[in-house]
Amino acid sequence: MRIRVWGCRGTIAAPGAGTVRYGGNTSCVEVRLDDGTAIVLDAGTGARALGLALQEDPPERIDLLLTHLHVDHLEGLSAFEPIWHPGTDLHIWGPASPVASLDERIAYYFSPPLFPVHLSEVPARTTFHYAPDDEVRIGGATVWSEPILHPGPTVGYRIEAEGRVLAYLTDHEPALGTDLETSPIEWISGSALAFGADLLIHDCQYTPEEYEGRVGWGHSTTEHVAAFARGTKVDRLMLYHHDPMRSDEELESMRDRVLERWTAEPDRVLIAAEGSEHEV
Repeated sequence: MRIRVWGCRGTIAAPGAGTVRYGGNTSCVEVRLDDGTAIVLDAGTGARALGLALQEDPPERIDLLLTHLHVDHLEGLSAFEPIWHPGTDLHIWGPASPVASLDERIAYYFSPPLFPVHLSEVPARTTFHYAPDDEVRIGGATVWSEPILHPGPTVGYRIEAEGRVLAYLTDHEPALGTDLETSPIEWISGSALAFGADLLIHDCQYTPEEYEGRVGWGHSTTEHVAAFARGTKVDRLMLYHHDPMRSDEELESMRDRVLERWTAEPDRVLIAAEGSEHEV
């Protein structure tokens, strides 16, 4: 199982001289298997470059797994090149809501007056699915999801394939209302998804000092991530959903802080970097 990071910034895209090393595009990760399975995690602005790259050798089917429908995870869908090709078999997964169906909620953004074309008019063959609360097969992968703590319907995903496990929990506040250091791990939001993963991609937007004024906003600190990784016994951790105000140098300081609180093995803590590729 291989991944490539196409966007790792949170809240809003932040291009500029201070974010060159780790990137300014919002959330989007590509997952590929040896059998050709193509899975996309979220469709932030990073989805534009991914879509162009996919056109060089279009997969038979693309599965887009949306964690939630906040704009920074959806704004790249209209610029995702495969959606404009009639030969594309695109399956879009996302959390259920009592308000409206998944396609109706995506169309709030992907339709006039915010976008000139309505979602129902795109040339690609699009099929919508609710995020699976039990295991489903997507190509050569087994995928399941569960709700995690973040404002609005939000899920994390666990992908098992080729003997490896990837957990994707961006936009996650597992410390809300609990003490991560003392609470049983099975009581913690997202723990079942992450437990024993070979690679955990996890929200790390704030420092502890910033978090004091942002409790309930749905994001994690360096201390939260370190405690969560320790409790779920993951092998490697990738810090993700970088704050748009965070410079490259500040991200490296945050990584050092996580290392101090979780592990002395530097290879086990990665900073998500746009364009980086990793074997899970």
